[in-house]
Amino acid sequence: MEAEKYGAGRDRLKDRVAIVTGAGSRDDGIGNGRAASILLARNGARVVLVDMKREWAEKTREMIAAEGGAEAIVVVADVTKPGDCEAIVRAATERWGRLDILVNNVGIGGPPGTAVEVDLEAWNKGLLVNVTSMMLMAKYSIPQMMKGGGGSIVNISSVAGMRGGIGTLLYPTSKGAVINMTRAMAAHHGRDNIRVNCICPGMVYTPMVYVGGMSEEMREQRRRRSVLQTEGSGWDIGAGVLYLASDDARWVTGIELPIDAGATAVTSVPSTVGKIA
Repeated sequence: MEAEKYGAGRDRLKDRVAIVTGAGSRDDGIGNGRAASILLARNGARVVLVDMKREWAEKTREMIAAEGGAEAIVVVADVTKPGDCEAIVRAATERWGRLDILVNNVGIGGPPGTAVEVDLEAWNKGLLVNVTSMMLMAKYSIPQMMKGGGGSIVNISSVAGMRGGIGTLLYPTSKGAVINMTRAMAAHHGRDNIRVNCICPGMVYTPMVYVGGMSEEMREQRRRRSVLQTEGSGWDIGAGVLYLASDDARWVTGIELPIDAGATAVTSVPSTVGKIA
């Protein structure tokens, strides 16, 4: 599907205000945060683009402006720092007077190793980035959403958090924590009309994956490790964010939504599926 067709033709989020963390991406690449930001703006939301690298977030802002999307501003911040998280939320409310949507997209692969091998300092940093940052952003966002009568939080996890079983310990552990944190937040804040959901991307092809080198053979192997035998992109994750952030998902909270071409539907891709491609 062409990028411009994602989220096109509807004004689902007119006048709403969104924060997207990790809203930048390398060069012209389309990562999950950039795609989500563009699609939210394409549907009328005014967006706070948060990233540690100003040039990455500015590129996202330029892309939004180029297609006539809603207004967007850039905030350079470190979401592992409480003061920065509070400042991000303040930037949204001072500019537009409200906050409706939070997309917690920041995450890292983290250190390699098993429990025996992993470096403790790197482990703690990985949990800080992948889990604590989402709690901090929610901590300051939820009171503002309550003032406006509700809102939507979308946390980005991973299919690794659902299934585990990869070569490192930190990544699936932290992404599994995001899933259960999502459920807990949904239970805590449903009475406040705040929906909290989680997206679990599969092996999408984004700059985070391919920068640094990925062979075409490896790319093909990744494509074939799903039922649909197709390659996903940041746009697929962004479309999921748009759905969960919008009123189309008004009766949806506390879920983990795998966007993975069916990879989690089977324990392994049958040989008969492979012959279809």
